[in-house]
Amino acid sequence: MEVELKLFIHPRDIASFKKHPLLKKYAQSVPVVQEQVGIYFDTDTHELRKSDAGLRVRQAAKVWTQTLKAGGEVGSGLHQRHEWESVVHRAEPDLYALRKLIDVRGAWDDLLSSPKFVARLHPIFTTTISRTIWQLQLPSGSEIECVLDQGNISHADRHDAVSEIELELKSGKPAHLFDFALALLKKVPLRIENLSKAERGYILHAQEKHGAVKAGNLQLSRKMTINQAFEVIVENCFRQIQANAPGVIAGNSMEHLHQMRIGLRRLRSALKLFQELIVLPEELQLELEWLSDAISAARDWDVLASKTLESIKTEAVDKELAEVKKAAQEKAAALHKHAAAAVGSVRYTRLVLSFARWLLGSEWRETLPQLKGKDLRKRLKMFSQDMLEKDQQRLKKRGRQLKDADASTRHRVRIAAKKMRYNTEFFQSLYPSNETKEYVAALANLQDGLGWLNDVAVGEELLLQIEKDQFGLSGIGGFIRGYLAARAEEDERKVRKLWKKFKAKQLPG
Repeated sequence: MEVELKLFIHPRDIASFKKHPLLKKYAQSVPVVQEQVGIYFDTDTHELRKSDAGLRVRQAAKVWTQTLKAGGEVGSGLHQRHEWESVVHRAEPDLYALRKLIDVRGAWDDLLSSPKFVARLHPIFTTTISRTIWQLQLPSGSEIECVLDQGNISHADRHDAVSEIELELKSGKPAHLFDFALALLKKVPLRIENLSKAERGYILHAQEKHGAVKAGNLQLSRKMTINQAFEVIVENCFRQIQANAPGVIAGNSMEHLHQMRIGLRRLRSALKLFQELIVLPEELQLELEWLSDAISAARDWDVLASKTLESIKTEAVDKELAEVKKAAQEKAAALHKHAAAAVGSVRYTRLVLSFARWLLGSEWRETLPQLKGKDLRKRLKMFSQDMLEKDQQRLKKRGRQLKDADASTRHRVRIAAKKMRYNTEFFQSLYPSNETKEYVAALANLQDGLGWLNDVAVGEELLLQIEKDQFGLSGIGGFIRGYLAARAEEDERKVRKLWKKFKAKQLPG
């Protein structure tokens, strides 16, 4: 299993990186420079990619090597994949030799054995890389291969520049990769790189856009210990945050920012869920709050411009409404730039590396109750039931106030419903699927209804800001608030119906 951490480095910072004192301090030999050409193979429909594999033939020092990477996962910038490689005599793969090396079966293995697939296999993109390699040994004894790659990914007349650092763990603990990366970050600005060269090449080949990423599938097992469940849940949330970071940094994607915010909210809900057993260090809690503040304001203005104002259906004030929408879009654009700067900053990189280091480390495990084996597994089942029952009690207690609720009260119900939904989704693989699907669907409908009322309440506050900045829009601002208020009674009635439907559902388990 290959374990490596990828970091983007701006070309202007490469000279400083090469002079970093830690490279000299921990080097086992002088750095080696290689000129490499890589050729990636697949079919036109990307069958290997769809089977979660990548096939490359690369020339370095006049030697051709074929490599198959498959399976594994990416989280917090840490790439963990199965890898098999062998020397070949020319710039094309030897699939017979490769198949003999594969010791982990998967869809990729079946493909490589298919004559029809082999007939469709051809080069789809290339990489041209100047690689500098340092072999390092840390004081802990861990051995790391530190690689600086500069070059291009190419297909036809399209190119994507490469400027990145790879830290590959040769021996030792993965946490030590993060320790070393954090040490590098003190002198050189770096950014987490979640996309491999292969993934970037595929995007280039297919002319894809890197779309926003929703929460991934989350599978728990009743055989898991509580710490294993915690790791799976938290890593799932953190992966959603990181997967959407490139789109947020680009500065113009509402959906990337929205999904990153959801990932952050899911993470904070998960941490609160387990807080009686596992406590996140205060400095990391504060940094997560900073990130939330940095990206949330833009989302509020996005919702006003793209959802709340769009719901107003009247031709009488189309021109004035368009002016308000334009003002909201300008506010959102400015705040997207602020969010992009935050997510593209060294502070964000430090947060990601520090959080991943904490999650991989042993400190929080040492605070767990001294339960082992069967007791810990039993604890997970009991824990999930206890937490969901508490969530439901909290939600039902707050929901009883919905009939005559003001905006503040509805907001508290919405927050409870949101946390209840996240936590139920975390544990839903432990319960019968038909029960959890119906329960989560009812929760989602309730959350959406309450969310709309909250969007209206937040929108009214934002409209006041627009009127303050642009006095000429005060008239239309008042009209919009009145229009939304006139609908409020019907919207609230719909929410009360959704509440009754939710109350009729039984908690899974």
